[in-house]
Amino acid sequence: MQVHLVDGTYELFRQFYAPGGGHLNSEGVEVDATRRVLRSILTLVEDGATHVGVATDHVIESFRNDLYPGYKTGEGVDPQLKGQFTLLEDVLRAAGFTVWDMVEYEADDALAAAAAVAVADPLVDRVVICTPDKDLGQCLVDPKVVQYDRRAGEYRDAAGVVAKFGVEPGSIPDYLGLVGDNADGLPGLPGWGAKSASAVLYRYGHIEDIPLDSAEWDIPVRNAAKLARVLADQIREAVLYRRLATLETDVDVGTVEEWRWEGPTPALGECCDYIDAPDAARKAERLAAPLED
Repeated sequence: MQVHLVDGTYELFRQFYAPGGGHLNSEGVEVDATRRVLRSILTLVEDGATHVGVATDHVIESFRNDLYPGYKTGEGVDPQLKGQFTLLEDVLRAAGFTVWDMVEYEADDALAAAAAVAVADPLVDRVVICTPDKDLGQCLVDPKVVQYDRRAGEYRDAAGVVAKFGVEPGSIPDYLGLVGDNADGLPGLPGWGAKSASAVLYRYGHIEDIPLDSAEWDIPVRNAAKLARVLADQIREAVLYRRLATLETDVDVGTVEEWRWEGPTPALGECCDYIDAPDAARKAERLAAPLED
């Protein structure tokens, strides 16, 4: 059995900014990104997906904003995009998909939690996390958990994380703590770039295991003395940034069997009328027909 875990917020942003996007329904409401995501996830089912969970950010802010005031917020998000957050959740539920709409946590946390649940299920052969987000790299476990960038058509396993970032999956939060992540508002530490962070973390694994005296480093790193001084001076900040980049796995996402797609609900027709996507309703019914036999 394969499980597909989809970053619904990423998909909504991706479709909203896709070339040629934009469609107002009869009420003058922008709905195009929502209907594109619906069609896209139905294509997953058409291609053989049976157990599908979609995580969304019901709001942008989360508990992380309480930990660090510089963390990302919903400020600046296009109102026509933000207006589709709840709409997407309603449409996907009407289509029969499991949706985890996050308020206290983030969509990435739900994906991480679902991956952990699926890994523990002996009936699951592979977990496919559908997002290119580097945060989710920390969840990859060979050979069972992989990431899939649907736009690029590329898979990434644990070895792929090492090839791209130079660290093992378990060190991804440490890597982001040192290097930073502009998408989430994490500044990282001054002077710590991708090459230095990957070299040091590949050797030592985690921030607190890095010697604060560069004379104790047994690997060659450019500007080692300066980097060590920065880390010694700002290690509390680095640990905080790592905490922010660490995904939670105690989110309630149910069981794998609850994620099985069993066809659309009666509400899908009305939802598809609202988003001008009668083709999606017909496709969902067609895909569900064999399940009823």
